[in-house]
Amino acid sequence: MPKKLHLVSLGCTKNLVDSEVMLGRLKSYEITDDNTDADVIIVNTCGFIDAAKEESINTILNLHDERKKDSVLVMAGCLSERYKEELMQELPEIDIFTGVGDYEKIDALIAQKQSSFSPEVYLATENSGRVITGSSYHAYIKIAEGCNQQCSFCAIPSFKGKLHSRSLGSIVKEVSNLAKEGFYDFSFISQDSSSYGRDMGMKDGLRELIKAVEAIKGVRSARILYLYPSTTTFELIDDIANSHIFQTYYDIPIQHIDDRVLKTMKRGFGEKQTIALLEHMKSKNNAFIRTSVIAGHPGETQESFEKLCRFMEDFGFDRFNTFHYSNEESTTAYEMEQIPKEIIEERAAILGEIAEETTKRSLEKMVGKTVELVIDGESDEHEFLLSSRPLQWAVDIDGEILVNDTNDLSVTYGKVYEAKVTELAGMQLLATLFSEEAGSRK
Repeated sequence: MPKKLHLVSLGCTKNLVDSEVMLGRLKSYEITDDNTDADVIIVNTCGFIDAAKEESINTILNLHDERKKDSVLVMAGCLSERYKEELMQELPEIDIFTGVGDYEKIDALIAQKQSSFSPEVYLATENSGRVITGSSYHAYIKIAEGCNQQCSFCAIPSFKGKLHSRSLGSIVKEVSNLAKEGFYDFSFISQDSSSYGRDMGMKDGLRELIKAVEAIKGVRSARILYLYPSTTTFELIDDIANSHIFQTYYDIPIQHIDDRVLKTMKRGFGEKQTIALLEHMKSKNNAFIRTSVIAGHPGETQESFEKLCRFMEDFGFDRFNTFHYSNEESTTAYEMEQIPKEIIEERAAILGEIAEETTKRSLEKMVGKTVELVIDGESDEHEFLLSSRPLQWAVDIDGEILVNDTNDLSVTYGKVYEAKVTELAGMQLLATLFSEEAGSRK
Protein backbone atom coordinates (compact mmCIF):
# COMPACT_ATOMS: atom_id res chain seq x y z
CA MET A 1 0.00 0.00 0.00
CA PRO A 2 1.56 3.35 -1.04
CA LYS A 3 2.30 5.99 1.54
CA LYS A 4 0.18 9.15 1.45
CA LEU A 5 1.37 12.69 0.74
CA HIS A 6 -0.32 15.99 1.60
CA LEU A 7 1.26 19.06 -0.02
CA VAL A 8 0.33 22.71 0.56
CA SER A 9 1.74 25.29 -1.87
CA LEU A 10 1.54 28.86 -0.55
CA GLY A 11 2.31 32.17 -2.22
CA CYS A 12 2.87 32.74 -5.92
CA THR A 13 2.63 30.63 -9.04
CA LYS A 14 6.42 30.44 -9.15
CA ASN A 15 6.19 28.53 -5.88
CA LEU A 16 3.53 26.31 -7.46
CA VAL A 17 5.94 25.22 -10.20
CA ASP A 18 8.46 24.17 -7.55
CA SER A 19 5.71 22.30 -5.68
CA GLU A 20 4.87 20.46 -8.89
CA VAL A 21 8.53 19.45 -9.20
CA MET A 22 8.35 17.94 -5.70
CA LEU A 23 5.20 16.03 -6.69
CA GLY A 24 7.10 14.67 -9.67
CA ARG A 25 9.82 13.35 -7.37
CA LEU A 26 7.26 11.75 -5.07
CA LYS A 27 5.10 9.90 -7.60
CA SER A 28 5.24 6.75 -5.51
CA TYR A 29 3.09 8.49 -2.90
CA GLU A 30 -0.67 8.66 -3.03
CA ILE A 31 -1.82 12.29 -2.93
CA THR A 32 -4.39 12.99 -0.23
CA ASP A 33 -6.44 16.05 0.71
CA ASP A 34 -6.77 14.67 4.24
CA ASN A 35 -3.75 15.96 6.13
CA THR A 36 -4.63 13.86 9.20
CA ASP A 37 -4.10 10.68 7.17
CA ALA A 38 -0.86 11.68 5.43
CA ASP A 39 2.46 9.97 6.03
CA VAL A 40 4.34 12.98 4.64
CA ILE A 41 3.19 16.61 4.82
CA ILE A 42 5.02 19.29 2.83
CA VAL A 43 4.39 23.02 3.09
CA ASN A 44 6.07 25.08 0.37
CA THR A 45 6.16 28.43 2.16
CA CYS A 46 6.11 32.07 1.07
CA GLY A 47 8.39 34.65 2.73
CA PHE A 48 7.56 37.77 0.72
CA ILE A 49 5.66 40.01 3.18
CA ASP A 50 4.34 39.82 6.74
CA ALA A 51 0.90 38.47 5.81
CA ALA A 52 2.43 35.67 3.74
CA LYS A 53 4.94 34.81 6.48
CA GLU A 54 2.17 34.64 9.07
CA GLU A 55 0.07 32.41 6.82
CA SER A 56 3.02 30.05 6.32
CA ILE A 57 3.75 29.71 10.05
CA ASN A 58 0.08 29.25 10.97
CA THR A 59 -0.35 26.62 8.27
CA ILE A 60 2.67 24.67 9.48
CA LEU A 61 1.60 24.73 13.14
CA ASN A 62 -2.01 23.79 12.37
CA LEU A 63 -0.87 20.84 10.28
CA HIS A 64 1.47 19.75 13.05
CA ASP A 65 -1.36 19.84 15.59
CA GLU A 66 -3.51 17.57 13.44
CA ARG A 67 -0.98 15.17 11.95
CA LYS A 68 -0.85 11.51 12.78
CA LYS A 69 1.91 9.89 14.80
CA ASP A 70 5.17 9.12 12.98
CA SER A 71 4.28 11.29 9.98
CA VAL A 72 7.00 13.51 8.49
CA LEU A 73 6.45 17.29 8.37
CA VAL A 74 8.54 19.21 5.82
CA MET A 75 8.97 22.99 5.64
CA ALA A 76 10.28 24.08 2.24
CA GLY A 77 10.48 27.23 0.17
CA CYS A 78 11.10 30.94 0.56
CA LEU A 79 10.28 31.49 4.24
CA SER A 80 12.35 28.47 5.24
CA GLU A 81 15.25 29.76 3.12
CA ARG A 82 15.04 33.33 4.37
CA TYR A 83 14.95 32.52 8.09
CA LYS A 84 16.56 29.10 8.19
CA GLU A 85 18.66 29.59 11.33
CA GLU A 86 15.83 31.10 13.39
CA LEU A 87 13.18 28.64 12.22
CA MET A 88 15.32 25.54 12.78
CA GLN A 89 15.90 26.74 16.33
CA GLU A 90 12.34 27.87 17.10
CA LEU A 91 10.24 25.19 15.37
CA PRO A 92 11.09 21.76 16.78
CA GLU A 93 7.76 20.59 15.34
CA ILE A 94 9.34 20.42 11.88
CA ASP A 95 11.11 17.19 10.90
CA ILE A 96 12.80 18.43 7.72
CA PHE A 97 13.77 21.97 6.68
CA THR A 98 14.72 22.83 3.12
CA GLY A 99 14.81 26.06 1.15
CA VAL A 100 14.71 27.03 -2.52
CA GLY A 101 17.47 24.83 -3.90
CA ASP A 102 16.60 21.22 -3.22
CA TYR A 103 13.19 20.59 -4.76
CA GLU A 104 14.54 17.81 -6.99
CA LYS A 105 16.13 16.13 -3.95
CA ILE A 106 12.98 16.08 -1.83
CA ASP A 107 12.55 12.32 -2.18
CA ALA A 108 16.07 11.68 -0.87
CA LEU A 109 15.65 14.19 1.98
CA ILE A 110 12.45 12.48 3.11
CA ALA A 111 13.98 9.02 2.84
CA GLN A 112 16.96 10.13 4.94
CA LYS A 113 14.86 12.45 7.16
CA GLN A 114 17.50 15.09 6.55
CA SER A 115 17.38 18.89 6.25
CA SER A 116 19.27 20.61 3.43
CA PHE A 117 19.86 24.12 2.10
CA SER A 118 21.72 24.18 -1.22
CA PRO A 119 23.65 27.37 -2.02
CA GLU A 120 22.08 27.56 -5.50
CA VAL A 121 18.47 28.52 -6.18
CA TYR A 122 16.63 25.76 -8.04
CA LEU A 123 15.26 26.48 -11.53
CA ALA A 124 13.03 23.87 -13.15
CA THR A 125 13.92 22.60 -16.64
CA GLU A 126 12.33 20.35 -19.23
CA ASN A 127 13.83 17.38 -17.36
CA SER A 128 12.34 18.18 -13.96
CA GLY A 129 9.50 15.70 -14.28
CA ARG A 130 6.97 17.99 -12.61
CA VAL A 131 3.34 17.00 -12.21
CA ILE A 132 1.02 19.76 -13.48
CA THR A 133 -1.79 20.40 -11.01
CA GLY A 134 -5.17 22.09 -11.21
CA SER A 135 -5.67 21.90 -14.96
CA SER A 136 -5.67 19.51 -17.88
CA TYR A 137 -4.92 22.23 -20.44
CA HIS A 138 -2.98 25.08 -18.73
CA ALA A 139 0.56 25.12 -17.33
CA TYR A 140 2.88 27.71 -15.82
CA ILE A 141 6.36 27.89 -17.31
CA LYS A 142 9.08 29.41 -15.14
CA ILE A 143 11.58 31.17 -17.40
CA ALA A 144 13.98 32.57 -14.78
CA GLU A 145 14.75 32.81 -11.09
CA GLY A 146 16.08 35.70 -9.05
CA CYS A 147 16.04 39.41 -9.82
CA ASN A 148 18.56 42.15 -10.62
CA GLN A 149 16.24 44.97 -9.53
CA GLN A 150 16.90 46.75 -6.23
CA CYS A 151 13.41 47.84 -5.18
CA SER A 152 13.56 49.38 -1.71
CA PHE A 153 10.64 47.31 -0.36
CA CYS A 154 11.52 43.88 -1.73
CA ALA A 155 13.56 41.20 0.03
CA ILE A 156 13.35 38.61 -2.76
CA PRO A 157 16.90 39.18 -4.15
CA SER A 158 18.29 38.56 -0.65
CA PHE A 159 17.20 34.92 -0.74
CA LYS A 160 16.57 34.27 -4.44
CA GLY A 161 19.73 35.95 -5.71
CA LYS A 162 20.47 37.59 -9.05
CA LEU A 163 18.66 36.91 -12.30
CA HIS A 164 19.25 33.41 -13.63
CA SER A 165 17.48 32.69 -16.91
CA ARG A 166 16.75 29.33 -18.49
CA SER A 167 18.00 28.74 -22.00
CA LEU A 168 15.44 29.34 -24.72
CA GLY A 169 15.99 25.77 -25.90
CA SER A 170 15.06 24.40 -22.48
CA ILE A 171 11.83 26.42 -22.41
CA VAL A 172 10.89 25.33 -25.93
CA LYS A 173 11.46 21.68 -25.06
CA GLU A 174 9.29 21.88 -21.96
CA VAL A 175 6.43 23.63 -23.77
CA SER A 176 6.71 21.19 -26.70
CA ASN A 177 6.55 18.19 -24.38
CA LEU A 178 3.51 19.58 -22.55
CA ALA A 179 1.79 20.42 -25.85
CA LYS A 180 2.21 16.80 -26.92
CA GLU A 181 0.45 15.82 -23.67
CA GLY A 182 -2.53 18.02 -24.57
CA PHE A 183 -1.69 21.28 -22.77
CA TYR A 184 -2.44 24.23 -25.04
CA ASP A 185 -2.51 27.31 -22.77
CA PHE A 186 0.63 28.62 -21.06
CA SER A 187 1.58 31.39 -18.62
CA PHE A 188 5.25 32.40 -18.63
CA ILE A 189 6.45 33.58 -15.21
CA SER A 190 9.47 34.82 -13.23
CA GLN A 191 10.28 37.60 -10.76
CA ASP A 192 11.09 40.03 -13.59
CA SER A 193 9.99 38.44 -16.85
CA SER A 194 10.91 41.37 -19.09
CA SER A 195 14.57 40.95 -18.05
CA TYR A 196 14.54 37.35 -19.32
CA GLY A 197 17.81 36.46 -21.02
CA ARG A 198 19.76 39.60 -20.10
CA ASP A 199 22.15 37.52 -17.98
CA MET A 200 22.82 35.42 -21.10
CA GLY A 201 23.50 38.41 -23.36
CA MET A 202 20.03 38.56 -24.92
CA LYS A 203 18.93 42.16 -25.49
CA ASP A 204 15.17 41.49 -25.46
CA GLY A 205 14.80 37.82 -24.65
CA LEU A 206 11.02 37.81 -24.43
CA ARG A 207 10.75 38.84 -28.07
CA GLU A 208 12.81 35.78 -29.01
CA LEU A 209 10.71 33.63 -26.68
CA ILE A 210 7.49 34.80 -28.35
CA LYS A 211 8.78 33.82 -31.80
CA ALA A 212 9.96 30.44 -30.55
CA VAL A 213 6.70 29.59 -28.78
CA GLU A 214 4.62 30.65 -31.79
CA ALA A 215 6.36 27.92 -33.78
CA ILE A 216 5.47 25.10 -31.36
CA LYS A 217 2.73 22.82 -32.64
CA GLY A 218 -0.24 22.50 -30.30
CA VAL A 219 0.18 25.83 -28.47
CA ARG A 220 -3.02 27.78 -28.83
CA SER A 221 -2.78 30.51 -26.21
CA ALA A 222 -0.14 32.11 -23.96
CA ARG A 223 0.47 35.15 -21.78
CA ILE A 224 3.43 36.67 -19.96
CA LEU A 225 3.16 37.65 -16.29
CA TYR A 226 5.28 40.06 -14.20
CA LEU A 227 6.71 42.64 -16.60
CA TYR A 228 8.90 45.34 -15.06
CA PRO A 229 8.49 48.91 -16.36
CA SER A 230 12.14 49.78 -16.97
CA THR A 231 12.88 46.50 -18.79
CA THR A 232 9.72 46.45 -20.93
CA THR A 233 10.23 47.85 -24.42
CA PHE A 234 7.73 49.32 -26.86
CA GLU A 235 8.84 46.64 -29.33
CA LEU A 236 7.92 43.90 -26.84
CA ILE A 237 4.49 45.49 -26.33
CA ASP A 238 4.01 45.46 -30.11
CA ASP A 239 5.14 41.84 -30.47
CA ILE A 240 2.66 40.71 -27.81
CA ALA A 241 -0.16 42.62 -29.52
CA ASN A 242 0.75 41.26 -32.97
CA SER A 243 1.17 37.64 -31.89
CA HIS A 244 -1.36 35.07 -33.06
CA ILE A 245 -0.61 32.97 -29.96
CA PHE A 246 0.17 35.37 -27.12
CA GLN A 247 -2.79 37.16 -25.65
CA THR A 248 -2.77 40.97 -25.67
CA TYR A 249 -2.33 40.78 -21.91
CA TYR A 250 0.00 43.06 -19.98
CA ASP A 251 0.75 42.31 -16.33
CA ILE A 252 3.02 45.16 -15.24
CA PRO A 253 3.24 46.02 -11.51
CA ILE A 254 3.88 49.79 -11.37
CA GLN A 255 3.74 50.04 -7.50
CA HIS A 256 3.18 53.83 -7.64
CA ILE A 257 2.93 56.72 -10.09
CA ASP A 258 4.38 59.69 -8.15
CA ASP A 259 7.94 60.45 -9.20
CA ARG A 260 9.20 61.12 -5.69
CA VAL A 261 7.78 57.89 -4.33
CA LEU A 262 9.09 55.90 -7.30
CA LYS A 263 12.54 57.31 -6.65
CA THR A 264 12.31 56.37 -2.96
CA MET A 265 11.22 52.90 -4.03
CA LYS A 266 14.35 52.72 -6.23
CA ARG A 267 12.14 52.30 -9.25
CA GLY A 268 13.78 55.17 -11.10
CA PHE A 269 11.95 54.71 -14.39
CA GLY A 270 9.64 57.53 -13.37
CA GLU A 271 6.09 58.69 -13.93
CA LYS A 272 6.43 60.00 -17.48
CA GLN A 273 8.02 56.86 -18.92
CA THR A 274 5.65 54.55 -17.01
CA ILE A 275 2.60 56.35 -18.35
CA ALA A 276 4.03 56.27 -21.89
CA LEU A 277 4.41 52.47 -21.63
CA LEU A 278 0.91 52.03 -20.24
CA GLU A 279 -0.63 54.26 -22.90
CA HIS A 280 1.15 52.26 -25.60
CA MET A 281 -0.33 49.08 -24.14
CA LYS A 282 -3.79 50.64 -23.97
CA SER A 283 -3.60 51.62 -27.64
CA LYS A 284 -3.51 47.97 -28.66
CA ASN A 285 -6.72 46.36 -29.83
CA ASN A 286 -8.47 44.39 -27.07
CA ALA A 287 -5.65 44.99 -24.58
CA PHE A 288 -6.07 43.72 -21.01
CA ILE A 289 -3.87 45.53 -18.46
CA ARG A 290 -3.23 44.35 -14.91
CA THR A 291 -1.02 46.04 -12.32
CA SER A 292 -0.32 46.28 -8.58
CA VAL A 293 0.40 49.19 -6.25
CA ILE A 294 1.72 49.60 -2.72
CA ALA A 295 -0.08 51.66 -0.09
CA GLY A 296 1.95 53.39 2.58
CA HIS A 297 5.55 53.06 1.40
CA PRO A 298 7.89 55.32 3.42
CA GLY A 299 7.88 58.78 1.88
CA GLU A 300 4.34 58.51 0.51
CA THR A 301 2.76 61.85 1.48
CA GLN A 302 -0.96 62.49 1.46
CA GLU A 303 -0.44 64.48 -1.73
CA SER A 304 1.41 61.64 -3.49
CA PHE A 305 -1.21 59.15 -2.30
CA GLU A 306 -4.02 61.29 -3.72
CA LYS A 307 -2.11 61.54 -6.99
CA LEU A 308 -1.90 57.74 -7.11
CA CYS A 309 -5.65 57.46 -6.41
CA ARG A 310 -6.51 59.86 -9.23
CA PHE A 311 -4.34 57.94 -11.66
CA MET A 312 -5.79 54.56 -10.69
CA GLU A 313 -9.31 55.95 -11.07
CA ASP A 314 -8.66 57.56 -14.44
CA PHE A 315 -6.35 55.26 -16.39
CA GLY A 316 -8.70 52.34 -16.91
CA PHE A 317 -6.82 49.26 -15.72
CA ASP A 318 -8.72 46.01 -16.11
CA ARG A 319 -7.49 44.74 -12.76
CA PHE A 320 -5.19 45.94 -10.03
CA ASN A 321 -4.10 44.64 -6.65
CA THR A 322 -3.17 46.74 -3.64
CA PHE A 323 -0.47 45.62 -1.21
CA HIS A 324 -0.13 47.06 2.27
CA TYR A 325 3.47 48.18 2.66
CA SER A 326 5.31 45.55 4.70
CA ASN A 327 8.53 46.64 6.42
CA GLU A 328 11.00 43.89 5.58
CA GLU A 329 14.45 43.55 7.14
CA SER A 330 17.29 43.34 4.59
CA THR A 331 15.53 45.97 2.42
CA THR A 332 16.65 49.60 2.07
CA ALA A 333 13.20 50.86 3.14
CA TYR A 334 13.52 49.08 6.48
CA GLU A 335 15.43 51.92 8.14
CA MET A 336 13.33 54.69 6.60
CA GLU A 337 10.79 56.64 8.61
CA GLN A 338 7.66 54.49 8.60
CA ILE A 339 4.07 55.56 7.97
CA PRO A 340 1.73 54.61 10.85
CA LYS A 341 -0.02 51.29 10.35
CA GLU A 342 -3.50 52.81 10.67
CA ILE A 343 -2.77 55.22 7.80
CA ILE A 344 -1.49 52.34 5.65
CA GLU A 345 -4.71 50.42 6.37
CA GLU A 346 -6.83 53.46 5.51
CA ARG A 347 -5.00 54.09 2.23
CA ALA A 348 -5.15 50.43 1.22
CA ALA A 349 -8.90 50.40 1.85
CA ILE A 350 -9.39 53.45 -0.37
CA LEU A 351 -7.36 51.88 -3.15
CA GLY A 352 -9.31 48.64 -2.70
CA GLU A 353 -12.56 50.50 -3.38
CA ILE A 354 -11.05 52.07 -6.49
CA ALA A 355 -9.88 48.63 -7.64
CA GLU A 356 -13.37 47.20 -7.28
CA GLU A 357 -14.89 50.03 -9.30
CA THR A 358 -12.13 49.65 -11.92
CA THR A 359 -12.88 45.94 -12.26
CA LYS A 360 -16.59 46.63 -12.58
CA ARG A 361 -16.02 49.09 -15.44
CA SER A 362 -13.82 46.54 -17.20
CA LEU A 363 -16.48 43.85 -16.83
CA GLU A 364 -19.21 46.17 -18.08
CA LYS A 365 -17.28 46.67 -21.31
CA MET A 366 -17.46 42.93 -21.99
CA VAL A 367 -21.26 42.74 -22.04
CA GLY A 368 -22.43 42.00 -25.58
CA LYS A 369 -19.01 40.83 -26.75
CA THR A 370 -18.11 37.47 -28.28
CA VAL A 371 -15.27 35.74 -26.44
CA GLU A 372 -13.34 32.50 -26.45
CA LEU A 373 -14.12 30.67 -23.22
CA VAL A 374 -12.59 27.54 -21.80
CA ILE A 375 -14.98 25.55 -19.62
CA ASP A 376 -13.34 24.59 -16.33
CA GLY A 377 -16.18 22.70 -14.70
CA GLU A 378 -19.35 23.02 -12.69
CA SER A 379 -19.67 26.32 -10.87
CA ASP A 380 -19.50 26.55 -7.09
CA GLU A 381 -22.47 28.94 -7.36
CA HIS A 382 -24.97 26.38 -8.68
CA GLU A 383 -24.93 22.95 -10.29
CA PHE A 384 -26.68 24.30 -13.40
CA LEU A 385 -24.02 26.95 -14.01
CA LEU A 386 -20.63 26.31 -15.59
CA SER A 387 -17.42 28.06 -14.54
CA SER A 388 -15.41 29.35 -17.48
CA ARG A 389 -12.48 31.64 -18.22
CA PRO A 390 -11.83 33.79 -21.27
CA LEU A 391 -8.58 32.56 -22.77
CA GLN A 392 -7.22 36.09 -22.50
CA TRP A 393 -7.54 36.18 -18.71
CA ALA A 394 -4.90 34.75 -16.39
CA VAL A 395 -5.80 31.62 -14.44
CA ASP A 396 -7.29 32.18 -10.96
CA ILE A 397 -6.51 35.89 -10.59
CA ASP A 398 -8.81 37.56 -13.14
CA GLY A 399 -12.06 35.84 -12.22
CA GLU A 400 -14.55 33.68 -14.06
CA ILE A 401 -17.54 33.94 -16.36
CA LEU A 402 -20.58 31.80 -15.53
CA VAL A 403 -22.23 30.03 -18.44
CA ASN A 404 -25.98 29.82 -17.85
CA ASP A 405 -26.98 28.69 -21.36
CA THR A 406 -25.12 26.04 -23.36
CA ASN A 407 -27.49 26.15 -26.36
CA ASP A 408 -27.64 22.34 -26.05
CA LEU A 409 -24.01 22.05 -27.11
CA SER A 410 -22.13 19.03 -25.81
CA VAL A 411 -19.86 20.41 -23.08
CA THR A 412 -16.38 19.04 -22.40
CA TYR A 413 -14.31 20.47 -19.57
CA GLY A 414 -11.05 21.97 -20.80
CA LYS A 415 -12.46 22.67 -24.25
CA VAL A 416 -12.74 26.11 -25.85
CA TYR A 417 -16.08 27.54 -26.99
CA GLU A 418 -17.26 30.75 -28.54
CA ALA A 419 -19.71 32.53 -26.29
CA LYS A 420 -21.58 35.78 -26.03
CA VAL A 421 -21.39 37.69 -22.75
CA THR A 422 -25.02 38.54 -22.00
CA GLU A 423 -25.09 40.45 -18.73
CA LEU A 424 -23.29 41.60 -15.60
CA ALA A 425 -25.08 40.58 -12.40
CA GLY A 426 -23.40 42.46 -9.57
CA MET A 427 -19.74 41.67 -10.25
CA GLN A 428 -20.43 38.43 -12.12
CA LEU A 429 -20.53 38.09 -15.89
CA LEU A 430 -22.94 35.60 -17.50
CA ALA A 431 -22.55 34.10 -20.96
CA THR A 432 -24.24 31.90 -23.54
CA LEU A 433 -22.32 29.36 -25.62
CA PHE A 434 -22.96 29.29 -29.34
CA SER A 435 -20.23 27.14 -30.92
CA GLU A 436 -17.15 25.04 -30.33
CA GLU A 437 -14.05 26.93 -31.33
CA ALA A 438 -11.50 25.05 -33.42
CA GLY A 439 -8.71 27.61 -33.44
CA SER A 440 -7.56 30.95 -32.08
CA ARG A 441 -9.20 34.08 -33.44
CA LYS A 442 -7.21 36.70 -31.55
